[in-house]
Amino acid sequence: MKVAWTRVRLPPPPPFNMSCELCNRSEGLVLDRHHYIPKSLHSTKWFKKRYSNKKMRGDVVLLCRDCHEAIHKFITEKELGKFYNTKEKLLSHERVASFVEWIATKKNQFSKVRR
Repeated sequence: MKVAWTRVRLPPPPPFNMSCELCNRSEGLVLDRHHYIPKSLHSTKWFKKRYSNKKMRGDVVLLCRDCHEAIHKFITEKELGKFYNTKEKLLSHERVASFVEWIATKKNQFSKVRR
């Protein structure tokens, strides 16, 4: 059975003056797009049944690399897609909330610059 996919246009790249949507830091940070439902899960039956293609591809949050890496360190891909697919749900995770509270007091990124 062939599935009809529609194209979803992502928002434009973030301007440099925006801040992370979790920790609210902005000074010299590079922002990443975090898909609430990880892209690796978009083709699985469970997610296709419950979410539209537009929702899976279009629901993103702009995060600094520190917050983005912490989320993927603390939560598995499947847990992200099933249980932590909104900003509020991400912040309800104890370790993520603790990290965000801590990192918000720091000025610069702690993660290594990717090349």
